[in-house]
Amino acid sequence: MTQPVIRVNLPQDPYEIAIASDGLDRLGSWMKSLDLGKKAMLVSNPTVFDRYGKRAIAALEAAGFEASHYLFPDGEEYKTFDSVRGFYDAALNEKLERSSTVVALGGGVVGDMTGFAAATWLRGIHFVQVPTSLLAMVDASIGGKTGVNHPQGKNLIGAFYQPRLVLIDPNVLKTLPDREFRAGMAEVIKYGVIWDAELFGQLESAAKLDRLDQLSPELLQEILVRSCQAKADVVSRDEKEAGLRAILNYGHTIGHAVESLTGYTELLHGEAVGIGMVAASRLAVAMDLWDRRCDDRQLALIEKTGLPTRIPQGVDFDAIVAKLQTDKKVKDGRVRFVLPTEIGRATISDRITEDLVRSALETMC
Repeated sequence: MTQPVIRVNLPQDPYEIAIASDGLDRLGSWMKSLDLGKKAMLVSNPTVFDRYGKRAIAALEAAGFEASHYLFPDGEEYKTFDSVRGFYDAALNEKLERSSTVVALGGGVVGDMTGFAAATWLRGIHFVQVPTSLLAMVDASIGGKTGVNHPQGKNLIGAFYQPRLVLIDPNVLKTLPDREFRAGMAEVIKYGVIWDAELFGQLESAAKLDRLDQLSPELLQEILVRSCQAKADVVSRDEKEAGLRAILNYGHTIGHAVESLTGYTELLHGEAVGIGMVAASRLAVAMDLWDRRCDDRQLALIEKTGLPTRIPQGVDFDAIVAKLQTDKKVKDGRVRFVLPTEIGRATISDRITEDLVRSALETMC
């Protein structure tokens, strides 16, 4: 099976997404070719570091890097500015310079915080993404969005800061918990709905999608390549979300609200996105942007993946509506929703009333 390289064609900071089996053991050699300085700090969390940290550090040292490491606490609830302060202390102790590199080894939380730390330490040092979850591989590691959460909303503090390299080793998914795999599939479905109808059809044709071991190696590679290519295509056209890139937030508007209202502990990010996609689909039906057949197809695919499709008990509709006002996509006081128009295409609308939102949520109880 070929090991594809996808290029993110940005005017100032282009980079490659390399998908390579056992790529983790060649991390140092991939980085060496990019002239990333002598010092490299591996940033991870305890769970991922216990599984893959020693291999990653060995790969760095074999290529001649002076390698150190720093661990963030494990969990979305620790995605805070206070956690990043710990990195700053470690970077100072290790004497990281502007020519140094930080390597994010982990899922989306590790990648987002490490990227934000890299963007702000010494006004910016080199940054490499080595995602270990499906969600991070197909979405969070690509595009340069970095950040931490604020108590009032998700990712309200952050920066656009592109990595120098994204290295995806599909083999590390073998130790990913099934629930985390399903959460990543939410982002894959998202790409099928908003950008890649062929990917959507391939997912529909698969017998099962709720566990990694149910996917053939060929389908897994197709999921990784097509999802990464979709993200690269959109980001290359709109790096800082001036227009088109906003469609990548499909499912995230209500998804983020539900995630925040459940304290970032009840739902994984991808699970919240699955719920958000169902809500956005119902809004699109109510506005005659797409039909119930499309809504049914999306719902069936989300259910086949084993993702939740209903609003969690105890989450108040009024609280969701209020939380939407803190969303990053609010413009001139109006919430902007990404809504599907057909399989493979989406639009952005700020004509969604509170009554429409409540009606959509009522169908998901």
